Amino acid sequence: MNSMLLPLLLLLVVAVPLVMGTRKQKKQQAAQQELQNGLAPGDRVMTTSGLYGTVADASGDTTIDIEIAPGLVTTWLRLAVREKVEPAVEPEESEESGVASAVETPAEAPAQETISAEENQTSGAQVAPPLEHGKK
Repeated sequence: MNSMLLPLLLLLVVAVPLVMGTRKQKKQQAAQQELQNGLAPGDRVMTTSGLYGTVADASGDTTIDIEIAPGLVTTWLRLAVREKVEPAVEPEESEESGVASAVETPAEAPAQETISAEENQTSGAQVAPPLEHGKK
């Protein structure tokens, strides 16, 4: 009896994690399939390459149209959609506390860009010349 206990125990130690890992992977695949089949126009999504956009048309079996900028619609495979994301919600300004939000206005942005450009000139940063491929 003792000679059968060790092989049985080793089999359990190896088999149980394999079975549990397979179940977890099947659940993840089912959730991903449900997400891709449940896409509807207006859903905000992220692709596997990290591109954010809004679903414009989901009537195709294998492809969907994603609007990545106003008026710019591209066609993607459904399999390229990684997840649905919530639309960005802008913070509301609280009247009671009088604290303004930390959102940068477009007028402030160019001033910061010119400062960083001036810092680069004074720091002595150098730009490398472009590589010339194919010359011998």
